[in-house]
Amino acid sequence: MGSATREALARSASALAGLGSKADLATAEDLFAAGRVVADSAQLRAVLSDPSADAAGKKALVQRIFGSLSAPAVELLTVVAGERWSGQDDLTAAIEELGIRSIAASVPADVDLVAELLAFGGAVTSDAQLELALRSKLADPQAKAALAERLLAGKASAQTVAIVRQLVLQPRGRSIREALREATRAVAAQHGQTLATVTTAKPLPAAQVERLRATLSATYGELKLSEVVDPAIIGGLRVQIGDDVIDGSVASRLNELRLQLAG
Repeated sequence: MGSATREALARSASALAGLGSKADLATAEDLFAAGRVVADSAQLRAVLSDPSADAAGKKALVQRIFGSLSAPAVELLTVVAGERWSGQDDLTAAIEELGIRSIAASVPADVDLVAELLAFGGAVTSDAQLELALRSKLADPQAKAALAERLLAGKASAQTVAIVRQLVLQPRGRSIREALREATRAVAAQHGQTLATVTTAKPLPAAQVERLRATLSATYGELKLSEVVDPAIIGGLRVQIGDDVIDGSVASRLNELRLQLAG
């Protein structure tokens, strides 16, 4: 993520915070729909992400195309169009993130979006056929969305269903597991938390997970842990927190040894 995008995303998130309770699940659904329209139109994407384009003209364009959407969604889309992004794809990614953050900001207190997204991610990554079905470029997007909704029915909130549906309908070149990780990070960030992805060769005991969380929190602040099981790392663990990677896996050490021997 370029510095321009980081700054633009921060200002867009501030605009979302300024809307308070006006931004909700309906706002998110509108943003998701608008993001898919933008992603499907190279011309529209180019105009809205062009920093040299007239700001008033871009605002008028947003109003003309998306004026039928809710007022909070249109306001956020106008803010996004007025920002400077490092690339066109960053603009569409920002629209999606604002939608996810809108959901996170308005979710009922008894709904744990992070836990629900992580649970679904675990179900997907533990079933190769399911993961293939959800990421296949040949499958109809609406059919994939319907599959995800059936899997989540009665097991997750309407907010989680909306997020997963968006990720399946607009993968943006991501695998479903990657998209779920990004969505979970956005939810955690909206709640002032940081997501740590811990990859191990086999599941860790609960007590060890809690010790790891406490140790990492001492450095990074409040954390949500996402556990990923990948036998390919052989042993040890790999932790990613934002751009920081702590790789203590056996596979990594073996690779380093091979490089030393080759040198």
